[in-house]
Amino acid sequence: MRVMYVAAEAVPYAKTGGLGDVAGSLPRALAEEGLEIILVMPRYYVVDRARYGLKALPLVLSVPMGSLGVLSCGVYEGTLPKSEVKVYFIEHEHFYGRESLYLNEWGQGYLDNDVRYVFLSRAALELCKAIGFVPDVVHANDWHTGAIPLFLNTHYYHDPHFQNTASVFTIHNMQYQGNFYPGLIEILGVGWHHFHMHDLMHEEQVNLLKAGLVHAHALNTVSRGYAREIMLPHYGYGLDGVLRERFRDFFGILNGIDHEEWNPERDPYLPATFSAQDLSGKAVCKRFLQKKMNLPQRDVPLIGVIARLVDQKGVDVIAEALFRLLDFDIQMVLLGTGESWAETFFTQVSLSRPHRFQARIGYSEELAHQIEAGCDFFLMPSRFEPCGLNQLYSLRYGTLPIVRGTGGLKDTVENCQEEKGTGTGFVFYDLTADALINTVAWALRIYREKPELYQAMQKRAMQQDYSWRRSAKKYIKLYRYALRKKGVKLSRQGRK
Repeated sequence: MRVMYVAAEAVPYAKTGGLGDVAGSLPRALAEEGLEIILVMPRYYVVDRARYGLKALPLVLSVPMGSLGVLSCGVYEGTLPKSEVKVYFIEHEHFYGRESLYLNEWGQGYLDNDVRYVFLSRAALELCKAIGFVPDVVHANDWHTGAIPLFLNTHYYHDPHFQNTASVFTIHNMQYQGNFYPGLIEILGVGWHHFHMHDLMHEEQVNLLKAGLVHAHALNTVSRGYAREIMLPHYGYGLDGVLRERFRDFFGILNGIDHEEWNPERDPYLPATFSAQDLSGKAVCKRFLQKKMNLPQRDVPLIGVIARLVDQKGVDVIAEALFRLLDFDIQMVLLGTGESWAETFFTQVSLSRPHRFQARIGYSEELAHQIEAGCDFFLMPSRFEPCGLNQLYSLRYGTLPIVRGTGGLKDTVENCQEEKGTGTGFVFYDLTADALINTVAWALRIYREKPELYQAMQKRAMQQDYSWRRSAKKYIKLYRYALRKKGVKLSRQGRK
C-alpha cells in the first residue's frame, strides 16, 4: 500500500502541538509495518536545510490556485530521522518563509493562512504527479489540509493518476476549523455550487475542516473517547451534526508514543534509569528534580504539570485550586508557556511559596523528561483532550496521572479501585477546583497509607502498551476501509 501523508507540521522539523508529534511518528511506524509512505509539509523558515540534509529537487511545481492563477514552488527532499520515510518540503518563500508557523507577532493568525494551506493541499497532489508517486491513500490532517479530499473529488476526480486513490482525514482538534471568507471558493476553484450547508459552508463562511469531513472517504480522530464527544454539541463546535451524519465512516484511533524516546530504562536526560522491575532509580530522579527546581529535598509527594497554559488544559482550575493544594504537605513543579495571565500568576506563586511550588515558563525537552521521571503524580485537568500525550509519558515513567475523565484521558487512564487493587491513575469528572483538590487528596492518601497499592499501580502503569506500532495497525485497517469505500477491490491481504 502506498500512502501520501500530508500535514502542516511534523517533528523534528516544525511543531506547535500534538499534530506535529503524530506527523513525525506515525509515518515511521506505518513504514515499519511495510507500507510505502511519503510525508509532505511546508518548508518553513525554521526548517534548517543544512541540519536535516535537505536537497532541492530539479523541478518546479506549477500549482493551480483558482482565481489567483498558477503559482510556482520548489521542492526539497529529506528523510525522516530513524526511518527510510521520504519527506518532501514545499518551498515557497512568500507563504512559508516566516518566523512563526501560523501566528504573527501579535499572536493572531496570518491573514493569508487560507491561501497558504490551500496551496499546500494542491501542491501535495501536484507533487505526486511530478515524482510519479501513485498513492493508494492520501492521508490529510486537520483544517490545513482539509481541501485535499475536496480536490480529489473535484479537480482530480477524472485524473487517471488518482483513479484508485482513497482519502482519509484525521481531526486532531475540533476547535480549530479554518473558517474563512466566502470568496475562498474562487481560490479553491471548485465552483459556488459547493457553498451550501451540506458542503463547505459553515456560519456563512468556507470551513476547510468541514471540507475534509464531507469529502474524505474515511474519517478519524485521535481517541475513541474524543470521537464520541465531538459528535455532541458541547464539543463539536457546530460540526457535530456533520459527524453524526457520517458516523459509519468515523473512527477513533488512539495516538501512540515513541517507546524509544520515552523510555526510563535508557533515557539520556535522567541522572538514573529505572524499570517496572526496579524502581530504585526513580527516587534518584526525584531528588535530582527537587534540586534542579530549587525545592527542598524532602520525602514528600511531588506533583508535576507540563502544559500549554491555555483554557483547554484547565490551567484556570489549577490556578483556582493551587493555594489549597499547597496547604497539603506536597511539592509541585510546572513547565509551560501560554496566556500571559497564567505565566504571570504561576511565576508569582513560585516567588511567594518557593519551598512548595516552582514554575518554569517556556519549554525544555530535557526538563520535560526529568519531570516525568522525577514526579510521583502528574496533574492534567483538561476541559477537552483529543488524545493527550503527557499522561502516556507519565504512565511509561510510573508517574501516576491525575486527570479529568475526558477524551483520550478517559481512554488511557484506568481509575484506581482500592478494593480490587487495580488502576493506573486517578480520574475525576467535574471540572471544578473542589473536584480536583478532592482527587489529589485521594491520591495522596494512597501514596502515604497504601504504599503497596501505589507501587502496584506504578508497575501496572509502566506495563501499558501505547506504542505507535499498535496504532499503526489500526490505521492500516482504516486505509483498507477507505479503499473499500472508494470502491477499490482488495485481496484478502488488503492489497489492490
